Amino acid sequence: MLKIALIGAGHLGKIHLRCIQSVPTLELVGFFDMDKINADKIVREFSTISFDNLDELIDAVDIVDIVTPTIYHYKVAEATIKKGKHVFIEKPLTHTIQEAKKLIALAEKHNVKVQVGHVERFNPAFLAIKNIALQPMFIEAHRLASFNPRGTDVSVILDLMIHDIDLILHVVKSDVKKIHASGVSVVSATPDIANVRLEFENGCVANLTASRISMKQMRKVRMFQEDAYISLDFLEKSAQLIRLHDEKVLKQFTATERDAFMPFDSARGKRWLEIKNPDVPAVNAIALELSSFAEAIENNTPSLVSIYDGYAALNIAHKIIKKIGDSKFS
Repeated sequence: MLKIALIGAGHLGKIHLRCIQSVPTLELVGFFDMDKINADKIVREFSTISFDNLDELIDAVDIVDIVTPTIYHYKVAEATIKKGKHVFIEKPLTHTIQEAKKLIALAEKHNVKVQVGHVERFNPAFLAIKNIALQPMFIEAHRLASFNPRGTDVSVILDLMIHDIDLILHVVKSDVKKIHASGVSVVSATPDIANVRLEFENGCVANLTASRISMKQMRKVRMFQEDAYISLDFLEKSAQLIRLHDEKVLKQFTATERDAFMPFDSARGKRWLEIKNPDVPAVNAIALELSSFAEAIENNTPSLVSIYDGYAALNIAHKIIKKIGDSKFS
């Protein structure tokens, strides 16, 4: 069993605490939070220990789970890594690209594992299509949320859109060739709504929209590839797959399975339409990402969302932010 500490017991931190206590391979040693009143409440609610000294807490554990505001990510992660401890760090990896580069160098020097909390990789909707070969050529992502002052320390790109940036980079596996972006600041000092078009070297195009001033919640991704359409609803935790099969592929299915297919005359000849709702696993995404990190440490295998993945998403996010800033003066 690995000993773990939580740094930052705010709204998301409390969710992490609950999930840590549900993971059999993790032992919660305690937490650190700068708000003494909040810390006292957490002690009572979770029956755990509040540490007043951050260094003492880091020394007492194998893993540090960082759920502080983004501007503190680097400082806490740096102190942790220098003590040779493994780090789980909420997205975005750091506040700046320079901090992210320093953190990578530190992690490599001290030979510790770092996992970034891009939790949608563990969303049941995404897990439902893990056995499907994904080669999308067009992607649409919509992530809309109602306004909450809690996330306004960073732009909507780093607050919300970065989830979809990470997913898209993970799925497409190609370099971004061109970025088009526009955004508007409405209630905060940074963009609150943004629309982005990413063009990849392999020809794939992704359109992303993120808003934190919406009247309704939405977290959807739709992917289009040759003879297939995949729709994921991360909020409802559901997935839909629509595929066109030719006669050669059709023979791979049983007669009972073929009865559910619909004949379809296409420009390429006769096809059969399959509409399927893949089984969605009943899992808690945060608990799963934390347990996967523990497994990576115990088995000395790569973390599923590495520090390099976190850097890649952050790098594109900052390029988008720069594009939006430049567009104001163009």
